[in-house]
Amino acid sequence: MPDLSTEAPAATGALASASVVPPATSTESLSPGRPGYRRMSFALFAAGVAAFALLYSTQALLPAITADLGVTAGAASWTVSAATGALALFVLPLSALSERFGRRTLMTLSLTVAVVVGLLVPLAPNLEWLIALRAVQGAALAGLPASAMAYLAEEVRPKALVGAIGLFVAGNSIGGMSGRVLAGWVSQLWGWRAGLAAIGLLALVCAVVFRVLLPKARNFRPGTLNPRALAKTVGGHLADPLLRRLYAIGALFMTVFGAVYTAIGFRLVEAPFNLPQGVIGSIFLVYLVGTVSSAAAGKLVARLGRRGALYLAVGTTAAGLLLSLSDSLGAVLLGLVLITAGFFAGHAVASSAVSRTAKTGRAQASALYQSAYYVGSSAGGTLGAVAFHAGGWGATATLGLLAVLGVVSVTLYGTHAARTERRALAAAGH
Repeated sequence: MPDLSTEAPAATGALASASVVPPATSTESLSPGRPGYRRMSFALFAAGVAAFALLYSTQALLPAITADLGVTAGAASWTVSAATGALALFVLPLSALSERFGRRTLMTLSLTVAVVVGLLVPLAPNLEWLIALRAVQGAALAGLPASAMAYLAEEVRPKALVGAIGLFVAGNSIGGMSGRVLAGWVSQLWGWRAGLAAIGLLALVCAVVFRVLLPKARNFRPGTLNPRALAKTVGGHLADPLLRRLYAIGALFMTVFGAVYTAIGFRLVEAPFNLPQGVIGSIFLVYLVGTVSSAAAGKLVARLGRRGALYLAVGTTAAGLLLSLSDSLGAVLLGLVLITAGFFAGHAVASSAVSRTAKTGRAQASALYQSAYYVGSSAGGTLGAVAFHAGGWGATATLGLLAVLGVVSVTLYGTHAARTERRALAAAGH
């Protein structure tokens, strides 16, 4: 793929007066050591915790939901896929609203609605209501990720952007881990409904912390909603070969992750492992590895370049998938560690490259990435569960390896295209 540090041509703005964000001056921008940076980091970290805890709240509980409601694993997996699919569908229109009403306002509204629905989810009388509420929750959360990326791109100094986004992604990993661990142990003691209620309360606390700490935007310029301009901006982003490759990479990485973590509970509850629900939930403590790898993404890019960092992430993920084929619990856990580290590093690198590449319509560029990312999550979750019950863990791991091969293919193609472009430019210079 082309060198991801190369900036893409500016796209046409989605909104009449807010399409171009002027570069922040040294006194306006946030960076490590400057006032407000720490508050911003903690606030978005809390938002990431709440979002991922809510979004994947049912994933660790799928075996319990399947048994209690008397449904198939494939049907129960829709409690995850409905949320991620709705997020993918609504992230673009809600990102457009953030251009008009502000990133901070939309993030607050999104978290508020998602938390309220999260407190209602445990009361769902059957699977159909549970899936419907989860879809509403996913749609509400759609206003958070792209708006957060755009907020960071506007408020943080460019040199600190990868690290700042890495911290936000680290919050995602903590949320994914804490939500699953909390739900697992509470579910073992009082049932899966109590587990979901506990996650709702955790998200409520995080939402309050987010609202109290997040600094007001200094560089946001509101605009008027313009559907034609929005369509033109989206078309411009989709026409950019680099952005298209980044979107594909995000979707493929998330396909692996969604498949693995949807099916892993079903595998561990069966022989030869036979683990109880609380212990299965604790398996998600490996998300701490994702916190480290995503936060370290900036250093990886500085040392290896963006393509090099992506190759490292891909290799780590593939090694983890192969290790997970073992019937040894230790090998499976190590495999999950490697899959998690590779995924979060790759996601942080790709998502930060999108924010850096898009000079205008940043919220839409990030929204398209998030749409692709969560389409991958929905597909991976459902296909992972179906593959597991059709062919066991080997089928799920094979699905993951095929997605990893897709990331390699996209990256190699981009590398070839970059070299061809450089040769053409050199020839034209002569």
